[in-house]
Amino acid sequence: MPANPDRQRFQNQDLVLKVSSAIDRAKWDESKYEAFIDALCGGRAYQEEALRVTLRYLLGGEYTNLRALAKKNFDDNPTLEQRYGSWAGMERHLQLPDQLAASLDLATGTGKSYVLYGIAAILLATGTVDRILVLCPSTTIESGLMEKFRDLAGDSDLRDLLPADSKISAPRIINASQSITEGSICVENYHAILEHVGSSIRESLAGKGARVAVLNDEAHHVANETDAKVKRWKEFLTDPDFGFRYVIGVSGTCYVGDDYFTDVIYRYSLRQAIKERYVKKVDYVAEMPRTNDPDEKWQLIYNRHEDTRKKLKKRKIRPLTIIVTPTIARCKNVAEELEGFLVEEKKLSADDADAQVLVVHNNAPDVRKLPYVDNATSKVEWIVAVSMLNEGWDVKRVFQIVPHEERAFDSKLLIAQVLGRGLRVPEGWQGEQPEVTVFNHDAWAPRIRHLVDEILEIEKRISSHVIEDSPYHFDLHNIDYTREPTSARIVRKEGEYDLFSKGYMDLATDVPAEDVSIEYERALTGERYKWQTQIQHKTYTAREVAEEMYRRLEEMQDPENPNPKMRTVYTAKFSVERLEEIIKASLQRRGTRVATENMKQVLLRSLNVLGRKEAEFIRYTPVPTRYFTVSTRDRQADSVSAAELRNTKTLFYTDQTRETLVEDQCEFFDEVTEEGSNYKKIRIQNRYDFKTPLDAVIAASEPEKRFINGLRQPENVTHYDAWLKSTDARFYDIDYGWRKGEHPKQGKFNPDFFIKAGNLVLVVEIKGDEELHDPSEENRKKNEYAVAHFKRVNEHLQEESNPIRYKFTFLTERSFNKFFQSLREGKIAGFRSDLDVKLAEEE
Repeated sequence: MPANPDRQRFQNQDLVLKVSSAIDRAKWDESKYEAFIDALCGGRAYQEEALRVTLRYLLGGEYTNLRALAKKNFDDNPTLEQRYGSWAGMERHLQLPDQLAASLDLATGTGKSYVLYGIAAILLATGTVDRILVLCPSTTIESGLMEKFRDLAGDSDLRDLLPADSKISAPRIINASQSITEGSICVENYHAILEHVGSSIRESLAGKGARVAVLNDEAHHVANETDAKVKRWKEFLTDPDFGFRYVIGVSGTCYVGDDYFTDVIYRYSLRQAIKERYVKKVDYVAEMPRTNDPDEKWQLIYNRHEDTRKKLKKRKIRPLTIIVTPTIARCKNVAEELEGFLVEEKKLSADDADAQVLVVHNNAPDVRKLPYVDNATSKVEWIVAVSMLNEGWDVKRVFQIVPHEERAFDSKLLIAQVLGRGLRVPEGWQGEQPEVTVFNHDAWAPRIRHLVDEILEIEKRISSHVIEDSPYHFDLHNIDYTREPTSARIVRKEGEYDLFSKGYMDLATDVPAEDVSIEYERALTGERYKWQTQIQHKTYTAREVAEEMYRRLEEMQDPENPNPKMRTVYTAKFSVERLEEIIKASLQRRGTRVATENMKQVLLRSLNVLGRKEAEFIRYTPVPTRYFTVSTRDRQADSVSAAELRNTKTLFYTDQTRETLVEDQCEFFDEVTEEGSNYKKIRIQNRYDFKTPLDAVIAASEPEKRFINGLRQPENVTHYDAWLKSTDARFYDIDYGWRKGEHPKQGKFNPDFFIKAGNLVLVVEIKGDEELHDPSEENRKKNEYAVAHFKRVNEHLQEESNPIRYKFTFLTERSFNKFFQSLREGKIAGFRSDLDVKLAEEE
């Protein structure tokens, strides 16, 4: 691969060290072991090749140690020079350069234990060594390996396929509680070595290391331990008192954090394993609606679980969902949340919920139940586990994985470990390849994609331009202003506040049952599909809300007020019945008879004015000087860098985008849009659904990306004519003023989107859900000035007998579904978002 100072691209396969297939048969004749290898691996070609490559390296005589193998590869493979910069740079990364040491990268669920046993059995049969030490990271894995090795060692048909002159053909399978004698394969938890726990290992192997092979299962544990433990592990392997020569590690996650191992000699990737159907397909969330309500998230997870149950019913398999947490404390808390949800929302008894949920962490009593989870009689459907304990138990009916927090999913190592728990295929599965879905935060989707595709890119830029002859151009109406500043002060009111003077409250549009669409991406192909479900919002009658508001008024009474009338003025004026009337009128304006939780909170917050403190604010009085139109053709170009596409921004493009780009951007565009690239991009499969005059659109944030995805959905595109993503400045300026600290400020902002729907132009400013909790003063003023601006525009258009009208809205992700539902139902003119209402509230 040629070096390129502007762009580097590494795939894990490019970093694998190649072992020569030129072998002196006098030193190693692998043909004598083909029958044994074939029977052991059962036709799994990748296991066979992993064994052949490893044995050529250890027995072929071509390499004196890992350093020699690595140096040969560094000289022959320019990618290694690009990755490490120099031979000295690569050499520093080698863990055990002076031994015949290496790693095998075999995807989780592909049978690493068969390869480990094959290496051990053949090294003993050839007489290369007479003892094998297998180290693993936990007693759970130790137990599984012991059982598998004893089964294989006790298989007389398999033993008979070894050459007749084998030095050792029937190895003894032991642990370190027994002396490690000739012909033994000792399986031991490697922490016992690191912590110097009493065992037979040191006594049995002292001075015998040249005749001992050390095999490390789940070798990434060793590389990712604390510095002190890594040091002790290396000291053990390099201790001259032992003199170990042969050291092989096997892992499905050959990473130190995000960095790939330097000593891998064979790799069978997750992508290959999925493609060849040895493991389940992996689908993960590419896009989903935002929700800050834990109950709503549990609904989505539960609904997906139940969908899977329906699909598995004919196979008589009970689905299992694993929820991964970063710490033991969170593991316990999340398990309690889940059981509470099952009891309160799904009406399970406490005993039934407890039977369905296992909690897995160090010393948890449920750990002992794990070996029985795959039994047909098991009622377990949910496992809540700490991320670093997600190995060594091979449950095959896992069909959903939920990384509960980012810390459980913040490196390739952790992602690979999490995925590994759901990859194994149930026994006897026939027909279509099963799939495991990862219910991840969609912001983490690129991390999963990167793990599967293994690509690193370094940036260039791509521009977004107007297409001059596009049929989706339209005109926008604007105003030039002069601005006259004034100031005002709010003082604490001494008398009565005029609550609910209109007889109703301005509520945001909401629905009791919200249609939700979650987009999944298939890890192997990048294919996307949508899963439709519903979130049921909590609802309240007008009477229930009125009673709670009345209780709040009672709590806010001031018994020390010198004016006796003021002590109970609000409870006297607003009885429960009067509050109920106001609430009913408010709900009627939104076409509903029940209040959602969001509506109830807005109504309760309306009472906060009673405790308001003194404040000062700045007003700028806009004076129109000119009315004018601006065409979407006047929208200037903007661009995005590779670094931005890897992080926060997303490129939307069509099959015609490339031909509109300047020549020097085409190469980078090809890199971005190729299958498997790690950039955030979405191809519009049907360009007629991309009703914008731009050749490509750059979403500046995840909320913008989700909004654009809503615009392009088939159910929505027929309900508007065209749309435009604005630039950050100098296209459609709206003047506004606010106060920052003690200083009055003036500014301009450009709304994010313009959507033309017949004679209505929807003007949309996108913000994150955090604004709903604590809106900034600047956004309050943007809203105030924008609403007033478009009111003036509409009044001017009415005077001109022009039928076009404008509607401005501040949108957060919480309101996206409701926005598009209102658009489809022809109710968008009356739409109010949660943030519209919040920003309009008086300070």
